[in-house]
Amino acid sequence: MREIFAGLPWWVKWVAVPVIALFVFGGLIASVVGFFIGLLFKALVFVALVGGLIYVVRKFTASSSSRGDW
Repeated sequence: MREIFAGLPWWVKWVAVPVIALFVFGGLIASVVGFFIGLLFKALVFVALVGGLIYVVRKFTASSSSRGDW
């Protein structure tokens, strides 16, 4: 493989081959990147919801415990 690329001009190695790879595998790359961005977004939403739940529960339990026994 190295011998094949050794005789080619620099623009073929550094421009044409990556462009062809993006053309062929572009959909796959976009799907993988989109999947990971979606997963990151869902993880951030999960962390925010759990944090909000913990905040509300602590605030509620703190206010109810400050009232004393019913």
